[in-house]
Amino acid sequence: MADDLTITIHINGSRVTVDDGCSVAAALSLAAAGAPSITRRSVSGMLRAPLCGMGICQECRVNIDGNPHCLACQTICAEGMQIETAQAAT
Repeated sequence: MADDLTITIHINGSRVTVDDGCSVAAALSLAAAGAPSITRRSVSGMLRAPLCGMGICQECRVNIDGNPHCLACQTICAEGMQIETAQAAT
């Protein structure tokens, strides 16, 4: 951990430092600003990002620690979390 206010997660294998308490959706948005490959893709390959922010649309589904279909907008980042965005809806 970088300090008490940040944690380290892994998005598509890349190490990313985010604020403690950050949602996975926010972490993905922050990380995508510097690495467009982090943007999630739907089953059909279209770029996706969280739309509703409250778990209704389910456009933010990702794999977290090997668990598919996790809602990024409803999940708080945890130290060492492994997030995979590619083909998360399969």
